[in-house]
Amino acid sequence: MTSFAETQNRKADHLRICLDEDVQCREITNGLEHYRFVHCCLPDLDRQEIDLSTVFFNKKLAAPILISSMTGGTDLAKTINYRLAEIAQHYQLAMGVGSQRVAIENPQVAETFAVRTIAPDALLFANLGAVQLNYRYGIDECLRVVDLLEADALILHLNPLQESVQTKGDTNFRGLLEKIDVLCDKLPVPMVVKEVGNGISAKMAQTLIEVGVAAIDVAGAGGTSWAKVESQRAEDAKQRRLGRTFADWGIPTAECLVSVRSRLPEIPLIASGGLRNGLEIAKTIALGADLAGLAFPFLQAANESEEAVHALVDVLMAEMTTVLFCTGNADLRELRRSGALVRTAETLSEGTLFPA
Repeated sequence: MTSFAETQNRKADHLRICLDEDVQCREITNGLEHYRFVHCCLPDLDRQEIDLSTVFFNKKLAAPILISSMTGGTDLAKTINYRLAEIAQHYQLAMGVGSQRVAIENPQVAETFAVRTIAPDALLFANLGAVQLNYRYGIDECLRVVDLLEADALILHLNPLQESVQTKGDTNFRGLLEKIDVLCDKLPVPMVVKEVGNGISAKMAQTLIEVGVAAIDVAGAGGTSWAKVESQRAEDAKQRRLGRTFADWGIPTAECLVSVRSRLPEIPLIASGGLRNGLEIAKTIALGADLAGLAFPFLQAANESEEAVHALVDVLMAEMTTVLFCTGNADLRELRRSGALVRTAETLSEGTLFPA
């Protein structure tokens, strides 16, 4: 087990590296560039009446946006989380916090995660690494992080590549599925399982749903590369090389989303991994996502100011609204059913049209 100081230092490093270094995927994309919307030149709509609202885990959201899990445990992380929580409350968005392991190890930093008073009505997700279930964590620790946040659900994140590259990473993933199964029975809130940027396949998503997981966040490749992040932190040449070798490893977000939704048509499904604007959010909704998670754009804005986060959400919602207006769809339900999203020209030869 690593010490609290090591965990806290790692959190600080992660923030610094993500903000200051080039750790985005370069050779792999989120895959959404392979899809385009069919333009409607005469929408029978008033743009002012377009509805972006949705419901997830029985909470109404003004837009299908999840401020994805990012940080906690340091003074800067507290500032970022508090700014993001204010935005989640103001705009009725969903929000996840970063791994709360650091708060388990040192309750003195718990306040860096405790945003419920700022966002009393928001859909909030607590967060722990699934691998910690093999390192002395269990139902008690899961309940503690849920209670700390007064969370509506718990995210267990899966990160085998990150742990492999990370110096002193926790790499014993044996038997985790059985432990997740047990947790699903005991937790008083739904469990979401997500990757951290390398994707979840349809086969694995089905396995997780079968043991009781309530929702999947595919968290595909194409955005921040945690192999790159850990390579930047590595203390020896071998770990640095591992991070560089696997910098663009994973399943693109669009590929994850299409395959998981095809196999599991009814499950709550979150798309994240390299999403950068409202057009890409709209594409994921048309491909079957219920929510779209963004991390890096929110991290950059929240590091700047609360006003910058307001500006980001305003433009994301304007971009989504423009997609609906210019495809002739009044709301998200119509967008999903419209067939307005097609494969781009270079792949139309495959005969693929989605949705059918």
